[in-house]
Amino acid sequence: MPWQAEIDELHRRRALAEACGGPEAVARHHAQSKLTVRERINALVDAGTFREVGKLAGKGTYDSGGQLTGFEPAPYVMGIAKINGRPLAIGGEDYTIRAGTGFGSDRRKGGQGGFIEDLAFQYRIPLVNLIDGTGGSVNTAKRKGYTVVPGYGQDGMERSADLLGVVPVVSAVMGTTAGGPAMRAILSHWSIMVKGTGHLFAAGPPVVERAFGQRLSKEDLGGTAVAVDRAGTIDNVASSEADCFAQIRRFMSYMPQNVWNLPPQRDVGDPVDRCEAALASIVPRADRQAYNMRTLLGMIVDRDSWFEIQPGFGRAIITALARLNGKVVGIIASNPMVGGIMDVKAARKQGHFTELCDMFNIPLLLFADVPGLMVGLESEAAAILREGVRARFIGFQVSVPVITVIIRKCYGVAGGGFTDRGGLNFKIAWPSAQWGSLPVEGGVKAAYKREIASAPDPVARERELEAELRALASPFRTAEAFAVEDIIDPRETRPYLCQFIDACQDRLATQLGPKLRAGVRP
Repeated sequence: MPWQAEIDELHRRRALAEACGGPEAVARHHAQSKLTVRERINALVDAGTFREVGKLAGKGTYDSGGQLTGFEPAPYVMGIAKINGRPLAIGGEDYTIRAGTGFGSDRRKGGQGGFIEDLAFQYRIPLVNLIDGTGGSVNTAKRKGYTVVPGYGQDGMERSADLLGVVPVVSAVMGTTAGGPAMRAILSHWSIMVKGTGHLFAAGPPVVERAFGQRLSKEDLGGTAVAVDRAGTIDNVASSEADCFAQIRRFMSYMPQNVWNLPPQRDVGDPVDRCEAALASIVPRADRQAYNMRTLLGMIVDRDSWFEIQPGFGRAIITALARLNGKVVGIIASNPMVGGIMDVKAARKQGHFTELCDMFNIPLLLFADVPGLMVGLESEAAAILREGVRARFIGFQVSVPVITVIIRKCYGVAGGGFTDRGGLNFKIAWPSAQWGSLPVEGGVKAAYKREIASAPDPVARERELEAELRALASPFRTAEAFAVEDIIDPRETRPYLCQFIDACQDRLATQLGPKLRAGVRP
């Protein structure tokens, strides 16, 4: 074979690249319960489907005769693979090599402005980022001989932003993440962080200590308790790397390949006409008594199809992907277990999830039991009105079919956010439903303040007025005026919704492609 020597050299260099940062660096990595980047990729994707690109990139050292004597691989691994039999682009930092920082080539393999992002964009396939890198370093100035302006050269995020309007982008925070990698974690449709080993921050503990004299651990500053539960910067938590990969595969099973495709259908063998008897009694008659909305929804959607997004953040709202008769749906529901009152975090969560579903042609089901917006000084100072109105503004621009199911309360600005004013405005209700500008209790005291105060028995008069208005608030009276489209037996909810989700598929097929939005969000 005339080229055997060169072929042998090729395989030698591949082996050097696969050694990552060397045995000691890999051992330290494994000691932290972390897989190497190639191990991660192979654990996530369908077996045998990963085709690596750019394995030979890196920095070689040579002797006087031009023979390779050493090789440091580029600290980024990427290529194409399949998940659930569908192609995707995938890449991640190799933390065993200089903590995953760049290696200074004219063309990046991955990260912002990298080949893997261009590949996902040009091929119109999803992108999965396995993030484990700290971004730039002050050492860059020493290497270049000068400092650079942020956004210089290939450091821009333009392609990262472009991808959000074209293909599903998933980011998994699997190690200490700051700088450019942290930005990419946020520039995604869905993100997840591994508990204990994943951390995300604008700047790490040494910078914070130098700036403010405050000593914090990586976990205190950017662990899951902060980044996921308090800030909502990252969507979901994984208990381990294996759990992270399982959740990524699950999320991807609901996503189309790109905005020109519908989400994949999957027959799970759950009868469309399944009617759960427990739905007739799940809502208590006492309107301040809680019930489990997740249990309620689990009796309606296809069995084992529930995948919740941001379960620990904005807990007054539940957002989830699920299926009805095999078709993907997005669910936004009030959470009466925490009162269901919309606060700032819940409004942000609702708006983001609404855009996700609209982008990828996933019809929305809104299950309302919302008393209104959170009130009080703290809520007002946190801009509850701006956030609540922003969530409604996003809802006005939705192009996918939306169906509202009013389970119990639906009041005020927050209640209006559970209706589809920009579309069909299709609302069905259970017999337990109640709605209006304000609840009767409290609303009577405000509207009839003088009349109540001047009555011989103010307490008795207030109760009389409440009784009068409560009778007018019957959902059946609203249905008589066709101001709500239907009142249904709760047990009929699944077959009712399945039929309409089936019927809207042709509508979805006519509106494929990027979603361009006008206006300025409030």
